[in-house]
Amino acid sequence: MQPEKILQQIFHHQNFRGQQLDVIRHVLEDRHALVIMPTGMGKSLCYQIPALVHSQTRDASPRPGLTLVISPLIALMKDQVDALTTRNVSATYINSSLSRQERTQRYDAVADGQFDLLYVTPERFRKTEYLEVIVRREVRLLAVDEAHCISEWGHDFRPDYTRLEEFRHLLGEPPTIALTATATPDVQRDIIRQLGLGLDDVRLFHEGINRPNLELKVIPVWDEHEKLKQILEIASRPELSQGSGIVYFTLIKTLERFSQLLAEDGLEHICYHGDLDQRRRRQVQNAFMQSQTRIVLATNAFGMGIDKEDIRFVMHADVPGSMESYYQEIGRAGRDGLPSRCTLLYDQRDLATQMEFIQWSNPEADFYAELYRYLTTREEQVQAFGLAWLNNELQCRGKHDHRLETALAMFDRHDVVHDHQPPGCFEVTGTLPSRLQDTRRLAEKLERDQRKLYALVEYANFEGDRKAFIHNYFGLPYEVTPEAKT
Repeated sequence: MQPEKILQQIFHHQNFRGQQLDVIRHVLEDRHALVIMPTGMGKSLCYQIPALVHSQTRDASPRPGLTLVISPLIALMKDQVDALTTRNVSATYINSSLSRQERTQRYDAVADGQFDLLYVTPERFRKTEYLEVIVRREVRLLAVDEAHCISEWGHDFRPDYTRLEEFRHLLGEPPTIALTATATPDVQRDIIRQLGLGLDDVRLFHEGINRPNLELKVIPVWDEHEKLKQILEIASRPELSQGSGIVYFTLIKTLERFSQLLAEDGLEHICYHGDLDQRRRRQVQNAFMQSQTRIVLATNAFGMGIDKEDIRFVMHADVPGSMESYYQEIGRAGRDGLPSRCTLLYDQRDLATQMEFIQWSNPEADFYAELYRYLTTREEQVQAFGLAWLNNELQCRGKHDHRLETALAMFDRHDVVHDHQPPGCFEVTGTLPSRLQDTRRLAEKLERDQRKLYALVEYANFEGDRKAFIHNYFGLPYEVTPEAKT
């Protein structure tokens, strides 16, 4: 079956978007690709359809063919697999959310030649039982989702992604497609290098954000009263009221305060943030996706798996932490091609909050060393008194210093501890990596994060075509026209 037929009969779309078909044809010729495409524009089809084309011939091989998808997002891979299985596509995932028995059953099924698509996290390659299974299959295509995680220059670096060259060699150097919504030229080059490929080996497919239906606006505000007024004004605009809207906040406490104020003004909405339990988050997401409610107030935790066509506005009530984050979030607007508005309410005071976040996400080498010393030399006290005691011992900047959370998460990613949450974060499984003791490297990472925030400041103060600014930031050509809106 040809890609066009698969698109129509299995995914129920009549036509491909943008460069999707070009990407699919490219990888079906066993060539490598780097795909940069806004969230929700159909990146996953670029490897799912080739997987189904390959499935038609997999029985002819002594090792059944497989498309292997590496993704860092456990919740998203479950959503994708669930969506595929409802379409009778043979797909599964193996990750830490499964019980040992469930993982064993899926390992056995994969080894026996079942499934056309397998989703795993990069950390799965640490597991001997996984490696023993995966070499029994012929990986026809390796798909690396959220590929910006490969690069230390990216905004969500995952250390295990740096082993992708090793993974590709283990799998027999399969054709590889790396996909992400955001990547500057530095990140693009680093992704290709980390895959063990040359620049001439990989074709770049870049969609950009040149979507004429999106209107990008920045409105300076000076206090919360002005923010509230703007949210109410934009949410009630007739041309934006026929679809849905997302209002992004940085802090949960700010979101909850605005929720109360908006409710008092009669604006119906729901709220989504990381402090909600999983059941409630799922309820909120379903209510929004099914248009049971029109507006959601959310932190950046909201967005994974959100592919709703009629989002008429995306508003940032607070300054986001980077151009990458902003670009991803505004990309959720207007996917049906109808006019939609992306508004940033710019208050310089928000920058202080983001600077704090940057400091929290960049612990110093001394902090990593001190935490490792506590975990290895004061195990009994750590086990007895827990994270609150450990936090009090290590932090010297006040109770709102969250460097410990970052450090434990990095220890987990570098396989220093069993998990980044108790009791796993107290179980030391490895040595302190030199990467977390390299003061020069850590300082460069801090400076890069600060530059990303400064790019938002430049964007907010830019007087020209803001789409041109975004394209320039991501290294894309852009022709400014007299009709371009700012």
